[in-house]
Amino acid sequence: MKATAQLPDWLAALLFAPPRAGEGVHAWLFRVARQLHFHLPAGEIVRLLESRVAECGRRVPHSEIVQAVQNSLPCAWTLGTRVQYRPSQSQWPVVNQKRVREIIADGPGLCDLWECSPVRIEDNEQHTGEVIDRFFPGNPLLCCAKSQSEFDTKPREDWRGQMAGLQFIVPSPMSAITGLTKEGRESKHTLANTGYRRFLIVEFDTGTTDQHAALLLHLGQFAPLALAVHSGNKSLHGWFYCAGQPEAKVARFFRYAASLGADSRLWTRSQFWRMPDGTRDNGKRQTVFFYAPHRFTL
Repeated sequence: MKATAQLPDWLAALLFAPPRAGEGVHAWLFRVARQLHFHLPAGEIVRLLESRVAECGRRVPHSEIVQAVQNSLPCAWTLGTRVQYRPSQSQWPVVNQKRVREIIADGPGLCDLWECSPVRIEDNEQHTGEVIDRFFPGNPLLCCAKSQSEFDTKPREDWRGQMAGLQFIVPSPMSAITGLTKEGRESKHTLANTGYRRFLIVEFDTGTTDQHAALLLHLGQFAPLALAVHSGNKSLHGWFYCAGQPEAKVARFFRYAASLGADSRLWTRSQFWRMPDGTRDNGKRQTVFFYAPHRFTL
């Protein structure tokens, strides 16, 4: 089988020696899926596991296999670290209003954010393609969208010339064209087919854009702020470069951001964010106010 030809010998041996019914089939599914996430997209893992337990001595429901693949993702093995740190909502800190007031009091505003941008987009042309080329070098798979329900995942080159008219992008390369949703449905926008985190996005629930700018510049003292994009409505989205950092370290930074009012629900790696210099559904430009491509290694 082509999917198994590239697997390490020890993993291939584990895959081709499934237990019999009554010997721990359910635990085996989880154990093998945890290792396979590093090598294969979720859909292929499900199909592969189905073929291996087809004659194990009991009927293994499709839903049981999908659940094992999904449940193993948070602790999937990848070069000695884990794929995703997912604290529950109750684990995020409450907003430290006193600290927020201290940061925004007489602090920098939107104009200051613009003034300190290392690179400025000063003409009326949309530079979406240029930004994406700098932030996602090569030809990675990118998931972009015109709306929350109208999206696609394809190589960066296949998006060329289209991105300026789109609203959303997942701020990390995708690991596969499709993945499985929580309901087991194949889709081009899922957590399962989202690759490792490249940028962490911070957005604030309340306050003015001037206050958001002050908070983003403050957070920029602790992590590399690479981009600040206006939503086309009333908020700023700060893009912080975090590729290669341990997920727990990134989570500590995000916990601090959450303590300053950042929306903790948006920690999810597959979340759509405003396309840099893209176009909102109301026709407004999603203006880039801060652009620092030199703050990360291409």
